[in-house]
Amino acid sequence: MPGVSAGGARVAICNWRDLRHPESGGSERYIETVARGLAARGNDVTLLSARVPGAPADEEVDGLRYRRRGGRLTVYGAAAASLLLRRVDPDVVLDVQNGVPFLSTLVSPRPVAVLVHHVHREQWPLVLGPGRARIGWWVESRLGPMLYRHAPYMTESAATARELVELGVAPSRISVVGIGAPAVPRPRTRRSPSPRVVVLGRLVPHKRVELALEAASALRARFGDLALDVVGRGYWEGHVREASRRVGLGRAVQLHGFVDEQTKADLLASAWVHLVPSVKEGWSLATVEAGLCGTPSVAFAGSGGTEESVVDGETGFVVDGGLDALCGALAALLSNPSLVESMGAAARARALALSWSDTVSRIAAVLDAAMGVPAAQPAGSSA
Repeated sequence: MPGVSAGGARVAICNWRDLRHPESGGSERYIETVARGLAARGNDVTLLSARVPGAPADEEVDGLRYRRRGGRLTVYGAAAASLLLRRVDPDVVLDVQNGVPFLSTLVSPRPVAVLVHHVHREQWPLVLGPGRARIGWWVESRLGPMLYRHAPYMTESAATARELVELGVAPSRISVVGIGAPAVPRPRTRRSPSPRVVVLGRLVPHKRVELALEAASALRARFGDLALDVVGRGYWEGHVREASRRVGLGRAVQLHGFVDEQTKADLLASAWVHLVPSVKEGWSLATVEAGLCGTPSVAFAGSGGTEESVVDGETGFVVDGGLDALCGALAALLSNPSLVESMGAAARARALALSWSDTVSRIAAVLDAAMGVPAAQPAGSSA
């Protein structure tokens, strides 16, 4: 059987969206970067994801095959049907579970591995409300682990690995595969002479951009020239705009929407602080991007992998508490430009140490093991 590490295997990746989807974000960037890494090793990689307005149902771009079927909810059944009916017939399936499994273990005769960015316990009520959230949480916490009880799991962070163990996944089946550093253009700007805070991410409820607005409003009395940049798009934009009007920030806050990579790098580099108010992240690719631009981050404790992407007191702050604690951490940086620079330098060094090549190698090794392919022997060793 061909091995993923050495190339020549057929790999199907089930993910709810691809990067062309208007609601795509860091999860999609992660998966497509991994997919390209697997394809570069000589594997035949197919991405099964939801339809995208204006994009073809079937497409091949840069060595990746895209098969787009179904919508927000029906993508799971569409992907399962493709595997069941052998419209896509891989050697191994990578089932990416953003809270909902693709049921690939039920429909595919091939080995299956699972990738979980983070556990959605706190997000279900924010997205679905208390009633339907119970159903979503049951699917994620009970049904998924039962259906995939023999499959290997992968995740970016040790924090998520611990939560998977709490859901009943055996530690021996979990691999922490990490994350790499994306290519970020060299910023054209320097740090803003006046304090600026930036929030980068999709505009959805669990990102809690409203907290950033409240924090900026509370700090305006102390930092009168404070500005807030919100970078990203999403269906929650109307709520964010309303929150901005409610706290009375006026022109001090700018909602930039979706921006190109150069503009994003410029906004990150000009900020004094990158704020991650999100409930939960797998790692926070935005924190890595901010670090590459020399900007420290502030995030919340209990937010999954973000607690590992931000080294408290070194590359930023991880706060345990609510708005008051958040404002305290922001004020510590906004009142101390030298601390911003030292933490920004540490954040950049940490981001540069991350490697997509290492992440792809770890994922390839898990897929090989799922297929029963022997692990490669270290150079100079004897079989």
